[in-house]
Amino acid sequence: MNGQSERSMRIAALVLLVIGVMAATFQLFAASGLRVNASPSLPMGLYVVSERPDANLVEFCPAEPFARLAIVRGWRGAGACPDGAAPLLKPVVARSGDLVELSARGIAVNGHLLPNTSPLVRDSQGRPLQPWPFGRYVVGADAVWVASSYNSHSFDSRYFGPVPVKSIRNHLRPLAVL
Repeated sequence: MNGQSERSMRIAALVLLVIGVMAATFQLFAASGLRVNASPSLPMGLYVVSERPDANLVEFCPAEPFARLAIVRGWRGAGACPDGAAPLLKPVVARSGDLVELSARGIAVNGHLLPNTSPLVRDSQGRPLQPWPFGRYVVGADAVWVASSYNSHSFDSRYFGPVPVKSIRNHLRPLAVL
């Protein structure tokens, strides 16, 4: 082997080792109830599974066709959902009995307009987006609405509507956020 080939093999081995360590770390975090968020929908940091069903953050697997859309557009990586992709982590903004109004201005809950929730007609790559039908909705006992006021580009209930409670995998709380 020449020096260049040997160097390339060492670099490849190092890259594989780093990937393996990262994968093991994420699996260890998941097994211990820790979640790492690097998406812009929530502050970057560590979140921990909470036993409190009223915790304001949820981890869920989106329903079709929205799950597939998020995969195709690169918004969800590999993960533990039935479709093989990662669950979404989002703040709950409306629960059973709340009145949600979705309009071009955004999501209003019980008359209070949430910041950064106006639906966009195109994503950051210029691809078309279709908002959930505008209107007023009373949240049923079997659903929640999720939305990020942190990021106006968040993929949330403004595009896929209410989230069935049965699709919530975990309730979360912040542990260490930046």
